[in-house]
Amino acid sequence: MSVNDNASQQWIEGRLRLAGMLDDRVIGLLRAIEQSGSINQAAKQMGLSYKGAWQILERANNGAPQALLNTATGGSKGGGSALTPAGRALLALFNRLERQHDAFIAELNRSLADDPDTVLLLQRLVVKTSTRNQLFGTVTAIDRAEEDTEVTVLLKGGERIVASLGSAQLGEMGIGIGVDAVLMINSADIVLSLDAGHQRISARNRLFGNVLRIRHDVVDSEVIVLLPSGEILAARVTEQSLQNLALAPGMPVWALFKAHAPMLGIRPAV
Repeated sequence: MSVNDNASQQWIEGRLRLAGMLDDRVIGLLRAIEQSGSINQAAKQMGLSYKGAWQILERANNGAPQALLNTATGGSKGGGSALTPAGRALLALFNRLERQHDAFIAELNRSLADDPDTVLLLQRLVVKTSTRNQLFGTVTAIDRAEEDTEVTVLLKGGERIVASLGSAQLGEMGIGIGVDAVLMINSADIVLSLDAGHQRISARNRLFGNVLRIRHDVVDSEVIVLLPSGEILAARVTEQSLQNLALAPGMPVWALFKAHAPMLGIRPAV
């Protein structure tokens, strides 16, 4: 995963609305009617029922100082709908304002992309909405190999995590020493142990912490581990494993995961 395309990232989004009621749904229907001459076809294009589209258009029509839409029924062609001059003028106005609005939002996003501290904050907020476990740090070492490359990330608490990725990805992502990184780890890839510090184990990464809380489910449970840095990790364990470990809040525990488990995201150094 790469998060280095800050210039094109839409941190700020906004919808254009006129007079509190004329939004992109109304304008989308008017555009579709202008093209098709049919409310029914316009509703299908917008993913709406005929009744839903008609109600939206009726509210807009009734609220406007002049009628936006003319509708005819019957006749040899089965009737149809067309925009009035006022409707076409409104559509042209919205199209012009929409271009200006899009340019304004794009400029705001560009200004944010020029502030590295703000970008890093926003990246963290975005990542936290999509992945259960995220650890943030700085790339301190890169061990290149023919097929796989190991990237070492120093966490803010002083722990080091090794993430393995394909060597071809190294150049594509722009990974280098000193860049800010985020490690995303699936909770099912984390194994808990009480004495991993004294055992020979195959998992490359081991983080020491304390059990913060346990949430029980029918099949398995979620154990939240608090790291010394204040970061947390969530691990999924079976009920049987939970009983075998006799875990309880406050207990010291090791969180183990292999180098292939973390998904790595980076922000280029400034």
